[in-house]
Amino acid sequence: ILLTWQKIAPTSILYQISPSLNMNLLILLAVSSTLLGGWGGLNQTHLRKILAYSSIAHMGWMTVIVLINPSLTILNLLIYIAATLAIFLCLNLTSTTKINALSNLWNKSAPMTITLMIILLSLGGLPPLTGFMPKWLILQELIIYNNITTAMLLAFSALLNLFFYMRIIYTSTLTMFPSNNSSKFQWFHSSPKPTSLIPSMTIISAMLLPLSPLIINLT
Repeated sequence: ILLTWQKIAPTSILYQISPSLNMNLLILLAVSSTLLGGWGGLNQTHLRKILAYSSIAHMGWMTVIVLINPSLTILNLLIYIAATLAIFLCLNLTSTTKINALSNLWNKSAPMTITLMIILLSLGGLPPLTGFMPKWLILQELIIYNNITTAMLLAFSALLNLFFYMRIIYTSTLTMFPSNNSSKFQWFHSSPKPTSLIPSMTIISAMLLPLSPLIINLT
């Protein structure tokens, strides 16, 4: 709730008061937020703390564009909520709270692990997933308005975020504790049943990039 629905209220307030705000101050706060979110998440081992720093970084992306194109702020918020909700549903279903626990996730549920990997890459903004679209559009708008330095700093912060998402993926797929052969395919016999929200949230957070021309026209 803190990382998803509770963002709606401050984003709405920011949307309403944005015309009266100083653009340079807003850009400074937004860039600071993205860099803080990127650096802060690098040394974390708790998944909730990592997602909290990710939330700070995404708030910076939404803030930096609110004066130039408020519609992109709303688009970024909706995609972020869908991706974060899907991640928390996956983690809750597998009872995972720390990065170390992800090393056994493949044994518990390989399909859930693959789903989590795709959503994390999308949240990090890796093309050709949906999460790349708002970052691409925001950087494009900043370059059009000659905010080249801001765009470069945001792109750098996106790489920091992508790094700790890749660390989660590496832990959950390429490292695992020693186990006997019978436990390696445990997921094949008894896998956690996903809720109905996970498939729909996964589609929204990972597969909407081909609809970019339509979404751009709507924004």
